[in-house]
Amino acid sequence: MNVQIFKSKQEVGKAAATDAARIIRQAIAERGRAYLIAATGASQFEFLDALVQEPDIDWTKTTFFHLDEYVGLPESHPASFRKYLKERIVNLVHPGMFNFVNGDAPDPASECRRVGDLISSCTIDAAFVGIGENGHLAFNDPPADFETEEPYVVVELDEACRRQQIGEGWFSSLEEVPREAISMSIRQILKSANILCIVPDMRKAKAVKDSLEGEVGPSHPASALQQHPHTTIYLDTDSASLLSEPPQMFR
Repeated sequence: MNVQIFKSKQEVGKAAATDAARIIRQAIAERGRAYLIAATGASQFEFLDALVQEPDIDWTKTTFFHLDEYVGLPESHPASFRKYLKERIVNLVHPGMFNFVNGDAPDPASECRRVGDLISSCTIDAAFVGIGENGHLAFNDPPADFETEEPYVVVELDEACRRQQIGEGWFSSLEEVPREAISMSIRQILKSANILCIVPDMRKAKAVKDSLEGEVGPSHPASALQQHPHTTIYLDTDSASLLSEPPQMFR
């Protein structure tokens, strides 16, 4: 696991986008197509803004998979992750394929199987993820299921996760935040050849410390990243502030 620390979230986003673009170009050159996983949330703003501006990427040769989505939330809702991804990726660079999770599908379990079958046939070149304030990876809140081999699962969102969504401005009250989501599983995320984890902001500092320095286990879901050989964690000085021995890798 490689940890990089930058002075601002803009620098975090640019560095991660530069690395992501390199991986995408290489995958297209070697295999003719790049397979990617895209996350959402406020932590990804600067990264996605920089990524869609990277030059010399044939986006028609990319296939994206959606990391997670609320159960029962229509795409028209301001907090819809489908809406987020269409506005920040699809409408700007027009990927060859974007496999969305339909959160308001009539049967969430069937939807998990549908997108699970799609991703199971692909080798993912890069997953773009974050870490939640409660340490979640995707919507796998603690205690997360580290054992399931299912690519996508229906999960219950804990209160800390739901309150984060209010804090980021997606909802105005706890009652509005859905209690369930469809999430890519921990083991499916770890199947990615490369994981780029973008985690700026002071509010993520404790989760970063627990995930990077604590024991690997379900109580800190993002700690699973410690087990992946090609994970890069992109932090700013705020999110890295509680680390015992921050790497001296300022850019």
